[in-house]
Amino acid sequence: MRSLALPAAVLAGLLLLSGCGGGNENDGGRPVPVDGPGGSGTTSGTPSGTQSTPTSEPSSRPSQSAATAEAKAQVIIKAGNYASNPAVQGLVSSYPLYFQALVTKDDTILKKRFPSFFYADVSEGIVDAKRNGWIMRPPGSVVVVGARGQSDGTVRVQTCRSQTTQYWDPKARAWTVVAPKGSPEVIEMIKTGIGWLPYRLAPSKGVNCARVKYPA
Repeated sequence: MRSLALPAAVLAGLLLLSGCGGGNENDGGRPVPVDGPGGSGTTSGTPSGTQSTPTSEPSSRPSQSAATAEAKAQVIIKAGNYASNPAVQGLVSSYPLYFQALVTKDDTILKKRFPSFFYADVSEGIVDAKRNGWIMRPPGSVVVVGARGQSDGTVRVQTCRSQTTQYWDPKARAWTVVAPKGSPEVIEMIKTGIGWLPYRLAPSKGVNCARVKYPA
């Protein structure tokens, strides 16, 4: 009988250990994802920003509207004879946000709302402005002087920018772009699912701003 006592004790010990191990599965000792036991929502491959849009969109609309209204107050755009061109209309509606980014020296809104090529072209200049302490104060004004379609479906909108849409260097007490009659800027527009948007900056060679009268 004694020879069977030791195996029985060992068996009882094993059952006790097994019971302890099973209890750890639900006792909270294991790491749990931040968003709960269901796991992270990033496993579907869809960007998290897209998933959160339905819940965040209503609360974000007022601030976006306010930002657009504020930007419109900062810059005046005259489309002239090109007002009926859809690409020009897209530029007129989107330029205030672009100008707001230049004034605030914050390219965040460009990254969220504009194609990546345009963001890349403009952000470098904004970084330079921030580094050098350049200042751009509204109101500014832009006059559309041309619109030419390209073979790839884009439209190059030719504009002239007044001095007040350029950076002022307070250290040198001079404009960063010396152009008494304003300076040319050509923006290539592209049609997207939400309308015409700035696609990238294009060469401004050949655009004459000598006779342009700026509204501000």
